[in-house]
Amino acid sequence: MKFMMEWKIPPASYKAALERFVKTGGPPPAGLKHIGRYHAAGSSSGFLLVEGSEAALQEHAAEWSDVVEWRITPVVEDDVASPIAAKIAAR
Repeated sequence: MKFMMEWKIPPASYKAALERFVKTGGPPPAGLKHIGRYHAAGSSSGFLLVEGSEAALQEHAAEWSDVVEWRITPVVEDDVASPIAAKIAAR
């Protein structure tokens, strides 16, 4: 399953989060693939699109939870959403 992980770094954690990211690159654990990482220019937030297991997702979020606030949303692509939309629209 794919998940959009939206992060926000609280001001008190900003320096520690940057230092960890520069040092480690924020690699995903086994079972989770980074599809894309997007930084909101000029802010302390961004998005990470990942694919993998819920357990690996939880592990990755937990690894950073001391310096990052998360909002995680399961996402599907058009090839999944379109047939469902057509089915609902036909009712």
